[in-house]
Amino acid sequence: TRVLLCLVLLVLRPMSIPCKAIPLDFVFVIDSSRSIRPNDYEKVKTFIINLLQFLEVGSDATRVGLLQYGSEIQPEFSLNTYTTRAEVVQAVRDMKHLATGTMTGLAIQYTMETEFTEEKGARPLSMHIPRIAMIVTDGRPQDTVEEVAAQARQAGIQIFAIGVGRVDMKTLKSIGSEPHSEHVHLVASFSQIETLISVFQSKLCGGIDYCDLGNHGCEHDCVSVPESYICRCKKGYVLNLDGKTCRIDHCADGSHGCEQEAMNTEDSCVCKCRQGYTLKPDGKTCKKCSDGVMDLVFIIDGSKSLGPANFERVKQFVSGIVDSLDISKAGTHVGLLQYSTKVRSEFSLGKYTTAQDIKRAVSRMQYMGRGSMTGSALRHMFEQSFTAKEGARPNTQRVCIVFTDGRSQDDVSGWATKAKDSGITIYALGIGKAIEQELREIASEPDEKHMYYAEDFEKMGEMTKKLSYLLCSFPTDKPSKEDMCECENVIMFQQQVSEQLKNLMQNNILYFKCFSNMFFTNCSQKVKITYSDKKTFNT
Repeated sequence: TRVLLCLVLLVLRPMSIPCKAIPLDFVFVIDSSRSIRPNDYEKVKTFIINLLQFLEVGSDATRVGLLQYGSEIQPEFSLNTYTTRAEVVQAVRDMKHLATGTMTGLAIQYTMETEFTEEKGARPLSMHIPRIAMIVTDGRPQDTVEEVAAQARQAGIQIFAIGVGRVDMKTLKSIGSEPHSEHVHLVASFSQIETLISVFQSKLCGGIDYCDLGNHGCEHDCVSVPESYICRCKKGYVLNLDGKTCRIDHCADGSHGCEQEAMNTEDSCVCKCRQGYTLKPDGKTCKKCSDGVMDLVFIIDGSKSLGPANFERVKQFVSGIVDSLDISKAGTHVGLLQYSTKVRSEFSLGKYTTAQDIKRAVSRMQYMGRGSMTGSALRHMFEQSFTAKEGARPNTQRVCIVFTDGRSQDDVSGWATKAKDSGITIYALGIGKAIEQELREIASEPDEKHMYYAEDFEKMGEMTKKLSYLLCSFPTDKPSKEDMCECENVIMFQQQVSEQLKNLMQNNILYFKCFSNMFFTNCSQKVKITYSDKKTFNT
């Protein structure tokens, strides 16, 4: 039917429906693993350069970004790096082959969380500029892709998945957008990848301009998008729920005075606050539900028993926890130590003040892969990490999360005790072969609130449905707005931690079966995780 419609339109109005490119935010995500031979790597670069010929590159036209991935992410250029096709082509020609692993899931996560941000040049979602990610891969991912790809698609990213050689079609379909017939492509070799050029030419060119058909019904302006159109209102107006008509934007002149967000109603502009904040009585400014501010230091086991692939997943776990925190100059600060035979400070508490910067630093961490000197890491944390020189702040809660997967080669109790006596709260996460007694020596007391030993996730499924009942205990039957708001923050943080732990379980990093439930004993105990049924644990 679509082909017939196109033929009819071309006969009746051959000059009114030109094939013209529409603006895109377009990011190439290129597999640069060791399984790709050098000459095949050059064919991928040629494929990208040929595709670029159909894009009108410019700050007001299509913006192009590109990243490579192997065992880690290598951003080559972002959406706001270049403004001409020639610059982009030259940057592609200058790319160097990474020749490492295949962390496709990590690459999709980085694309979603970093490359498609306004900071990196992506235009606001309100502009309705299509966000396109084209993933080219030749092998089975070493991490999970289904969940993170679904999150990316739900965030509005249209994903094209191109597989070369022995790639599993099921994996490609779990990555690509629907319909799969248009977004998922598999070719037998890199020599055949050029056959896809004609396939993508019509997609990138934009096909029929649906606004030119004249039946869009938009009250103000019509904007073409792939395979469809959207209506847009003129300055000073906002789109109604019908998606076609417009009404006056009472917030447009900027005189509302809202500290965080302004929202239109039928006849006025009202202020609202972001999640985690409440509106003050003045109706304009916001306050935090609970301060939740802390200086948090991660101590990450980088010993050889963990392995490179698992180390990458632990990095994803840390990044997920960071996402749940209020990272800012006045909010929570994060530092991180990695230890093996030696201790290495990856970044100090005073180094970064945004979650994005912290996650970038985590993604750049290199696996040490030698011994396991947990005691030395605790000493470094106590003597250096929480000093003013490293960025620790006075009168701020000090928290340390220790992540280990085996017996330490040195003593842990002495330095752990000194740290706890100085006021540092320590949580110990023991993985796999970690020794129970060592975890007790590391963790703050009571240990059932600060120690988490992992063998399997048998009981984790019960946690989410119990959260609303178990998390909050208020001093009165009628909790205040502040109490409820604080509890909401704690629940959000706990759910984020739970999801990250589940991800590690799915990748065979954690194996839990020791605790029957998990809850916060009091909403004021921020990030204090409690594990009950101690008898089961001892057994």
